[in-house]
Amino acid sequence: MNNVFNKISTKYPDIEIESLDYDFDDVEKYNVGEILPVLIKFDNDKEIDRIVGEKSLKEVEQFLKWVILWKKI
Repeated sequence: MNNVFNKISTKYPDIEIESLDYDFDDVEKYNVGEILPVLIKFDNDKEIDRIVGEKSLKEVEQFLKWVILWKKI
C-alpha cells in the first residue's frame, strides 16, 4: 500500500496521509483490528469513514473522492 499512498501524496499534495505503522497506542486509539492496512477518513478530527485491507489506487481515490473534490474548490 505504500506505493498507492505515495502516488496519492504526489497526485494530491493537499491531502494529508499519516502512517502509523506498529504504533500500538494508535492501534488502540483508532480501534484498528488485525487486518491491515486501515485507511481512516477524518473531518475535523472526527472519523467519518474507513476502509480495511489492500486497495488499488482507483479504490483509494474513490474513497477519498469528496476530499479530492473539496480541495479543488
